[in-house]
Amino acid sequence: MVSAAYATKLMADLGADVIKIEPPRRGDSARRRGPFPGGTAHPEKSGLFLYLNTNKRGITLDLSQPRGRDLLTTLVNDADLLVHNFMPPQMLTAGMDFDALSARNRELIMVSITPFGLTGPHRDYHATDLTLWNASGLAALNGGGPGSDDLPPLKAFGQQSEFQGGLNAAVAGMGALLAQECLAAILELTFEFWPYMGLVASRLGHKPIQPLDFFECRDGWIFLCCVEEHQWQTWVDLMGNPEWARMELFENRLSRAANWDALKLLLQDWIKDRSVDELYRSGQARRVPLAPVSTMADLLASDHLKSRGFFAVLDHPEAGSLAYPGAPYKFSVTPWTIHRPAPLLGQHNDDVFGRELGIAPAQLAALRNEGVI
Repeated sequence: MVSAAYATKLMADLGADVIKIEPPRRGDSARRRGPFPGGTAHPEKSGLFLYLNTNKRGITLDLSQPRGRDLLTTLVNDADLLVHNFMPPQMLTAGMDFDALSARNRELIMVSITPFGLTGPHRDYHATDLTLWNASGLAALNGGGPGSDDLPPLKAFGQQSEFQGGLNAAVAGMGALLAQECLAAILELTFEFWPYMGLVASRLGHKPIQPLDFFECRDGWIFLCCVEEHQWQTWVDLMGNPEWARMELFENRLSRAANWDALKLLLQDWIKDRSVDELYRSGQARRVPLAPVSTMADLLASDHLKSRGFFAVLDHPEAGSLAYPGAPYKFSVTPWTIHRPAPLLGQHNDDVFGRELGIAPAQLAALRNEGVI
């Protein structure tokens, strides 16, 4: 639902002319995934689909039919880039035959986003975001593992592996030279733990360094990070130097980690009556690393994000006026912009097939009746 759509969204929002191809009648599966405005499911109002497909033109094409694959070949004759997320066993039947396509368009770049690549013993394995999160090793770090809390491995919320795949695909497509296993590549230093130290990396935040944890305030949550001695001493001063902070149990970071269960309760008891903003500003003034844990509502109301023009408001013929997340970057010469909402299903069929490919109205009508478009 996400990977190819996100890769091409990044390009469309920077000015590329992107044509999104969906199956006739049913459309992209993301159209059936919420959230939906007002909570009522509607194929033209999916928040996921609307976000992923801004600035694109949309057509329908049945790639399981020979006529549909012929039209795809005609479309890519003058294309710079073809991005897809078909599984390897499905690629040829969907017309994703790079040798055949590049024979007609020598400049064509095809980016194939698959769970395990186009080679190797796992190439034909089907996978979901849950599968990939576990196969990459990230779920063990996110949930539990050897030597850590007795918690099972956990995947991240949403379709994070697909977003990572889409991000890598966008870079690979625009550079046509990147080759990297995207989820395994974001494991930070965890590879080095085993060959250098013989240790299996475990859940982030577990011993031996503390405090490094979330705490609940009276009006929200903060994340506190006082792993250096000077940070801890400054934090103790901010708390008014409570007597328990001078106990031998908490005299250094190793002992604080060893007695974290007790220390966390004491910290939580002091923090629970303070406000998020009070602790954030007082900690910031003393250079104590802590930050509010923002909710989606907090982000939408953020003066900082508003001042940077991060959110864009678009009118959609079915979903209405909605705020969309912006770009995670700023370019001075080629600015990012959202100027077109996600397409309705098949909205640009006449434009693309008729005006650009020269198919007559009568032929278009026949293709619709046959379910090709």
